[in-house]
Amino acid sequence: MPSAFLLIFCSLPARIAYGMLSLGIYFKIFHETKSISLAGLAVGLNALAGSLTAGIRSSVIDKLGLRIPLRVLVPSFAASVLIFNYVHGRILLTVFSVAFGLFSPPINLSVRPLWKLIAPAEHQRSAFALDTAIMSSAAVIGPVVVTALALSKHPAMALNLCATLMLIGGVALALLPITSRWKPEEKIKDAIHILRMPAIQLLILEGIFIGLGNGVFEIAIPAISTLKHVPHRAGWLFGAFATANILGSLLAGLISKKLSPLKSFKRTYICWVVVAAPLAYTNPNWSLFCVGSALGIVVGAQMVFYWELVEVIRPQGSAASALGWLWTFEGTAAAIGSALGGYICQTYSPRFGFALFSACIVIGFTIISFGSNRLTAADRLAKNQEDVNAIQASLDKQK
Repeated sequence: MPSAFLLIFCSLPARIAYGMLSLGIYFKIFHETKSISLAGLAVGLNALAGSLTAGIRSSVIDKLGLRIPLRVLVPSFAASVLIFNYVHGRILLTVFSVAFGLFSPPINLSVRPLWKLIAPAEHQRSAFALDTAIMSSAAVIGPVVVTALALSKHPAMALNLCATLMLIGGVALALLPITSRWKPEEKIKDAIHILRMPAIQLLILEGIFIGLGNGVFEIAIPAISTLKHVPHRAGWLFGAFATANILGSLLAGLISKKLSPLKSFKRTYICWVVVAAPLAYTNPNWSLFCVGSALGIVVGAQMVFYWELVEVIRPQGSAASALGWLWTFEGTAAAIGSALGGYICQTYSPRFGFALFSACIVIGFTIISFGSNRLTAADRLAKNQEDVNAIQASLDKQK
């Protein structure tokens, strides 16, 4: 489909930019200060600034559409990244890492709803999986490229390229004709606020622990690579995880509709718990490569079922804001995890960070298991129209 190709092609540079961001911040501050803890704190503060405003940005999209947020936030973000890349000193670096977190463009919040206008109803699950795979492809390219550039003779090129790709992709996405065609859903009058819904509250609680674990994991990878004197492997390890994520998301898209979103989500959650268990015993070599790849497959499949589950339980009129508010809480926890991860990895060991990640997965599974009665609306086979709407409830765990 020409429109599908154009949407993927235009949004890919911005998605690659997001894939470069965390490691770009990490290596910039580590080179300037030689402090893993400060680098982790900066990554955490950047994620915190982005997540705290995610709900607001998504609500704006549900009211005004896609073009205005993109046209305002994309150039603001690119300019902030460039300034960050050329300032020095702990205070300025920390301040500007927060600044471009506040200006995080809603790239995935903009791309996902557009699939409703492109793909036929019978292909929505496949389109959903394809989009997740494309996003994961960007997550393969981004860490590898930013690591190579940050460790080269010209490290400033890493974040310069990040800002340039965001500007190119964000502007191209904002100028697409299909972007102006998308209209927000009408809200139901006197409907309960999304944050007061028991099902959403359960996912928020689960998301807090998952976000905390992911934040620590995001710092533990470059930390253990740095401490083992193989920093260049960080990008390749993230790339392996993201490549496997592509495979997992595509496999989920091919699964027949014999299982409800809730059952599919819970079964992949069990696999997640099992695969994450040996993470603390790995090293930045084949062992972490294998465990990380297995994690990527499971998480890639689980993301597809998670978005379907959220689509079933969310209220009408919250196509963007449902996932935006969920990410506000999960992303805030991830920011805390990144800051905590830097301290844990430098003071103790990255293995403690991996152990905390595995523990958070177990806690998240326990929350879903004991609270699954709040998610019974998703314990049935999805209808075609719900598969169509599932695209609108999707969000990349970056922005």
